[in-house]
Amino acid sequence: MEIHIQTLNDINQAARTFVDDMGDRKIFAFYGDMGAGKTTFIKAVCQQLGVTDVVNSPTFAIVNEYSLPQNGKYVYHFDFYRIKKESEIYDLGYEDYFYSGNVCFLEWPELVEDILPIETVHIRIHVHTDGSRTLTID
Repeated sequence: MEIHIQTLNDINQAARTFVDDMGDRKIFAFYGDMGAGKTTFIKAVCQQLGVTDVVNSPTFAIVNEYSLPQNGKYVYHFDFYRIKKESEIYDLGYEDYFYSGNVCFLEWPELVEDILPIETVHIRIHVHTDGSRTLTID
């Protein structure tokens, strides 16, 4: 599946399309260059899911937790950019998050490929020369 985002004005509709296609899947890995829009898109998706918390990049915290008030569930938002060695992921207790039954959004997953569950959905964000984006969802 592909989702096209022509301008930032289109992001909420793109996020709605993404949410409608999530189904029962829980773990989503976002790939893209620095500045591709991973965090911006995840913010829009969280809004579409019903998150009322402020959604920020968890670059320094590694993981942020957002509540879904309508069902008592959570969204876990990871940013692995600052991970230097795999042991940091184990120390974080990633299994508790990944296998919690809650939605997990992962930025910079290429740094932790070895621990990603088999059912992880891979999303690649490609930035075009005109500034538009294409999300390719595997």
